[in-house]
Amino acid sequence: MVKKRIENETKRDRFKRLAKIRTQKVLEKIRVLGHCSNNTLYEYNEKDINMIFSAIDKELKRTRFLFSKPSKDTIEFD
Repeated sequence: MVKKRIENETKRDRFKRLAKIRTQKVLEKIRVLGHCSNNTLYEYNEKDINMIFSAIDKELKRTRFLFSKPSKDTIEFD
């Protein structure tokens, strides 16, 4: 579902608003994943744990890289 942009919202304001919402969602999902650590309800081993955190680490590195790339709006002149 695509929502309408807030009128007169700057790119910076839109980033701050959406980044906050999306970050909170990610953090909540990580907390929910933590529920799987309950040994009385679930059975897992070190390999399972390593697979989970390897996948998370890879995606975090990929996403951080996206933020480190120069902006498309940046114009350089030498």
